[in-house]
Amino acid sequence: MDPAVMQTLDQRMTKTILALKEELSAVRTGRASTNLLDRIVVQAYGSETPLNQVATLNVPEPRLITIQPWDKKLIKAIEKGILESDLGLNPSNDGVLIRVPLPELNEERRKELVKMVQKTGEQTKVALRNVRREAMEMYKKQEKNKEISQDDLRHLEKVVQEHTDQRVKEVDEIVAHKEADVMRV
Repeated sequence: MDPAVMQTLDQRMTKTILALKEELSAVRTGRASTNLLDRIVVQAYGSETPLNQVATLNVPEPRLITIQPWDKKLIKAIEKGILESDLGLNPSNDGVLIRVPLPELNEERRKELVKMVQKTGEQTKVALRNVRREAMEMYKKQEKNKEISQDDLRHLEKVVQEHTDQRVKEVDEIVAHKEADVMRV
């Protein structure tokens, strides 16, 4: 029995779930969060730079994000990066600080966001099942090469399936929590 297969399975599933959490952190809820701006890149010093590497981000109020650029020359580039994102936000600046007010989400937009969250959750489950399938194929190959017995194969398939079921349940919990966050007024 090769423990490396199980270890690889666990590592890949963990990475898949971390990717889901990262993806969902950028989905807008009713409250302001600096995570919302994580994917925004700014044209700075001749290259594209993540926003959080050129400015300090704060949430002084539940519906406001403030951005204080470390170099005031970047204010226009930061505003442009926010406007070009698909977040639908409208930044304003006073020459020193950029304010990004978050408008109230209407019911229709909340439902769209929930559908997007559910779709992302389903894609993650498919990715987990693909990892499971690859692990099963590796074990079947080991059984075919007489490295493990048929009994070992059945036991390992059961263990892999239980591990996959546990991770799918974790995805369902993460998605449900994010849906509740989005729908909270």
